[in-house]
Amino acid sequence: MALVLQVSDLHVGGHPDPEAEAAEAALHALVAREAPRLVVASGDLTHRNRAEQHAIAAGFLRSLGPPVLAVPGNHDMPALPPARFTRTFAAFEREWPTREPVVAVDGVVACGICSARPWLYQEGVVTRAQLDRVHAALADAPLGALRLAVLHHHLLGAPWRSAKKAVARRHLVVDGLAAAGVEVVVSGHVHQAAVAERRDFQVGVPPLVVVTCPGLGRPRPSRIGEARGVQLLDADETTIVVRTLVWEAGTYLQTGERRFARAAPAA
Repeated sequence: MALVLQVSDLHVGGHPDPEAEAAEAALHALVAREAPRLVVASGDLTHRNRAEQHAIAAGFLRSLGPPVLAVPGNHDMPALPPARFTRTFAAFEREWPTREPVVAVDGVVACGICSARPWLYQEGVVTRAQLDRVHAALADAPLGALRLAVLHHHLLGAPWRSAKKAVARRHLVVDGLAAAGVEVVVSGHVHQAAVAERRDFQVGVPPLVVVTCPGLGRPRPSRIGEARGVQLLDADETTIVVRTLVWEAGTYLQTGERRFARAAPAA
């Protein structure tokens, strides 16, 4: 059982992927077994932002069964001007009502953050206004609910894709998310898994679990250092658990399980 299934970087419409059909079937089986209450998709749903690619991605995500929270990534925008600036998220918004959804299900309140910007190619940005919106959305979260933020651009890097920059002014974003009451922030972008707690590398700060998801799609199958996989998140009153599963030998195998102490809820 799991509270949340995180997928990222589907890249629908990328290079031909002979394992895609089997991987999708295995993911449906994983969902049936784990019964997550929420699916979060952290951007790059498409490879070239075409309307048909968005429709396929949305149909697949909804076919998993649980409610879906999706945010756009840098690939979910037109590649070139003028459309990149005049119709930036038009294709995405045909399938999803908002770029920054808030979804509450039993045990979880999740806030989407759009970190993609049309004037940037790979880099991501989170503004003070976006952090304030997350704070407002979580202010009335039920006591004990896992408070989650979802964006595309990573806050925690992975070893093989170190050239990809983390979200701009990362320390301020992390501080702002923690101050907003976020317990776990999940992202993608680098097609690799990484999981840590900010107190692993910064002392005297509130706890925040930072999760980077491997890609679900393989837009460039020959590129070294990119796994196909997902993250499963769960929590009880005292512990947050993050399980990493990667595609290998025709199934999703668990490669790691991290447990983090959960802060006592505010009265």
